[in-house]
Amino acid sequence: MTLSDSLSLAYRTVRANKLRTGITVAIIAFGIMALIGIITAIDAMNGSLRDSFSTMGANGFTIAYKERIRFGNDNQTERSEKGKKLKKSNLDKPIQLREAEMFKASFKYPAFVSIALSGPGNNEIHYKSKKTNPNVMIRGGDENYLFVNGFKVATGRNFNRLDVQTGRNVCLLGSDVCTTLFGSGAEQRAVDKMVNIGGIPYRVIGVLKSKGSSALLRADNVIITTYNNVRRLGNTSPSYTIGVMTTDVQLLEGAVNEATLVFRGIRRLTPGDDENFVLEKSDKLAETFISLLGSIQGAAGAIGLITLIGAAIGLMNIMLVAVNERTREVGLIKALGGKKKNIRQQFLFESTIISLLGAFFGIVLGVLVGNLFSMVLHTGFVVPWAWVITGIIICTAVGLLAGLWPAIKASRLNPITALRYE
Repeated sequence: MTLSDSLSLAYRTVRANKLRTGITVAIIAFGIMALIGIITAIDAMNGSLRDSFSTMGANGFTIAYKERIRFGNDNQTERSEKGKKLKKSNLDKPIQLREAEMFKASFKYPAFVSIALSGPGNNEIHYKSKKTNPNVMIRGGDENYLFVNGFKVATGRNFNRLDVQTGRNVCLLGSDVCTTLFGSGAEQRAVDKMVNIGGIPYRVIGVLKSKGSSALLRADNVIITTYNNVRRLGNTSPSYTIGVMTTDVQLLEGAVNEATLVFRGIRRLTPGDDENFVLEKSDKLAETFISLLGSIQGAAGAIGLITLIGAAIGLMNIMLVAVNERTREVGLIKALGGKKKNIRQQFLFESTIISLLGAFFGIVLGVLVGNLFSMVLHTGFVVPWAWVITGIIICTAVGLLAGLWPAIKASRLNPITALRYE
């Protein structure tokens, strides 16, 4: 009995037991689908995040206020991570407009400085009888806001200094908002139209180019007005944010150090006080998100592996049942000259074929399910080839390990006893 004979016999046996094979294949496929599907979705999210943050540049950073975490009694002093006493007066202080404008005027470094204020996060925008979903973000900025945050004007114009100072009702539409209210390709038609935000009419002065909006950042589902105007809408952030974009990435570290010194002076911090503000580089924020996705990816891998371990146990039990059911068959093969290794090969081939069938269906379904996220995030079709190959290797190992003991048990059957088995 040759190796090809054992393989052929194993294949025919797998085909003959459709119900048993189908159940086992489904269990294995589910584990692989969960693993590959989640990995594919996370790869799509990673791509979307990298694309979104790349537009912000690696030469920028933001200054935001540091919120105080309260535990127990609200004492007059707290301790920093370094063990220093922090005066209560220096903690939990939102950045005021006066401080932000003072920083912008006094920061004499080759960089662009922008002042921003986050408005309400869920808004329904109206234009005549048309309206958006109630999830449009409102942002307030200045004439540098678009550049510092990676936006570009597709049609119309940016804010000018007079728009910012007077706080008049003008706005820029994100591409998704424009499409919803005015239709696809209607950017030019949207300019100078009046839209309604929170019951207040705003003149559209421009439409933004698409940044590739994702489910995570919704960069195109936004309306930008000036920071002096957004305050009128209510539910705004308690603190202003300062964005800085250097003219050269090599100047970033110097700009960070200079900005820290300047803003400490504006916040009237003494040399012994810790900063009551946070300075975050743009690429660090992206790294934080991606690191979080990496943790989710690890959890997904663990879930997939646990499922496959369960599938391996199930496959082994099914193969053991098959040994008992096919005792006479094993006895006949031995009586016709089949050796122990031929019996082992046949049962190992059977378990491996079942396992690889599960891998095939699981990988296909996992890639398709995972790419539903790609469609939502507009990242293109994603195939995690490394994990696909890993999945095939794992399933091959599962098939071999699950079939090993049943194969050994079958090969040890006495042919005379086996032929008498009913």
